[in-house]
Amino acid sequence: MRHGSRPLAALSLALLGLGAGQPAPLAATEAAVDAPAKMAGPAPLAMPAPSAERMDAAKPATTVVSATVTDLRNNNGVVRACLTDNAKKFPECTDEGHTYRVAAKAGPSVTFTFKNVAPGRYAISLIHDENENDRMDRKLLVMPKEGYGFSRDAKVVMGPPSFKSAAFDVGNEPVRQTIRMRYMF
Repeated sequence: MRHGSRPLAALSLALLGLGAGQPAPLAATEAAVDAPAKMAGPAPLAMPAPSAERMDAAKPATTVVSATVTDLRNNNGVVRACLTDNAKKFPECTDEGHTYRVAAKAGPSVTFTFKNVAPGRYAISLIHDENENDRMDRKLLVMPKEGYGFSRDAKVVMGPPSFKSAAFDVGNEPVRQTIRMRYMF
């Protein structure tokens, strides 16, 4: 959602979605998440089991996406990351489309690894949840008080970047992103 008259409010509201839901398990400064498999339902009983060759051919190709977060101002709290292919909901982190959330203990740098990611066009949004309250804290009701960042190090100009600005392609080869954490205060 774009808020032309209130761009900083748009950034704060968009980043609030990253803290939604249950917090993910934490690791020291590294976290990994497996992409959930799409459930197609049980196979019909009358159908013969596919051969190993066909099974490999029918299995969708997946890869690993890793993101290293730099420039954290302190080691307080956690860094929350969201990888999504949903352009309409970016940078919010909803469960629509291929969306994966993970959190890791803050440190000098943090690396996230998203495993079994299907090919497509994705973007990553981050928040540094310094007080671990599962949301983006704001100053003056609209401006982010905690850190934020986006894949491709997309710039923030009067609101969050577009999906197009932060998006990158995922194919069959591993993808690496370096994202600089930014702070307004």
